Amino acid sequence: MPQLQNDRFLKALLREPVDRTPVWMMRQAGRYLPEYRERRAQAGSFMDLCKNADFACEVTIQPLERFELDAAILFSDILTVPDAMGLGLYFITGEGPKFEKTIRTAKDVDAISVIDGEKDLGYVMNAVRTIRKELNGRVPLIGFSGSPWTLATYMIEGGSTREFRHIKEFMLTQPEAMHELLDKLADSVISYLNAQILAGAQAVQIFDTWGGVLSGPLYREFSLNYMKKIAAGLLRENEGRRIPVIMFTKGGGQWLPDMAAAGADCLGLDWSTDIGMARQLVGDKVSLQGNMDPSMLFAKQERIRQEVAYILERFGSGNGHVFNLGHGISQFADPEHAKVFVDAVHELSEPYHK
Repeated sequence: MPQLQNDRFLKALLREPVDRTPVWMMRQAGRYLPEYRERRAQAGSFMDLCKNADFACEVTIQPLERFELDAAILFSDILTVPDAMGLGLYFITGEGPKFEKTIRTAKDVDAISVIDGEKDLGYVMNAVRTIRKELNGRVPLIGFSGSPWTLATYMIEGGSTREFRHIKEFMLTQPEAMHELLDKLADSVISYLNAQILAGAQAVQIFDTWGGVLSGPLYREFSLNYMKKIAAGLLRENEGRRIPVIMFTKGGGQWLPDMAAAGADCLGLDWSTDIGMARQLVGDKVSLQGNMDPSMLFAKQERIRQEVAYILERFGSGNGHVFNLGHGISQFADPEHAKVFVDAVHELSEPYHK
């Protein structure tokens, strides 16, 4: 593999010195870019786009052609894992992901098996290998997966939800079956992420999108424990470099000390948590990623720069900050405003690294 030309992102994750704060955006390859919409229309469907290694590579790299980002993230979806377990993932325009089968009983849990990342999701690994080759050392490539709790949410609800009725009922009335499901998912995610690492991912992120809907004790039991298991099971070195692990629980700012002890190198923050307070809570245990409100990209350009300056000031001087949005970029964001954001991070962060 060619030598990495820009390793600022990997260094920051490991709290090593950098010249300026690295930046990338969750969902940076997506619907806000007209070139992405054009390629998706040509592919036929979202999953067809994911399963075509050349198309997945192209849309992964599209944002790097527009913005001076410090990392690329694999173009895929967190729900590839339950799809590989046989639940039948499909998408309805305007409604999001759906599953043909749902998990509602212990018998349903018994019927699914742990996946083999390389064998059962080979199209993802083909995309990783293709992207790494095309990047040619330009920036690191991030692999990712959903957390067991978040994946289970979609599997039990059958799609997106605002109430979480079915999964919470399942968790509270069938806790043994819930733990069996989460255990299978954790083993599957370990296999999936390790396969991504061997295929060329240089850092991995665990997206715990729905961990924040739980109470503290239930979060630790049903979400964090399984992310901790994943962190312990991952390959942490490949190609002669450490593979950093990022954990991101949306709505999880109140549990940062517990998360910092779970085995990740970095914790992602949503926009509801003050990053200065977060740094005080975690000290030098982990680096921090985040955390501008994605809706700030709807503001005027000078306001975006002011928000970037504020977050940099709140984090303060020193190592261990990867700038990001507090969640994925909106499909309605103006790409020009995204450029203002990325450029502002690089320009305004230099004084904090002298």
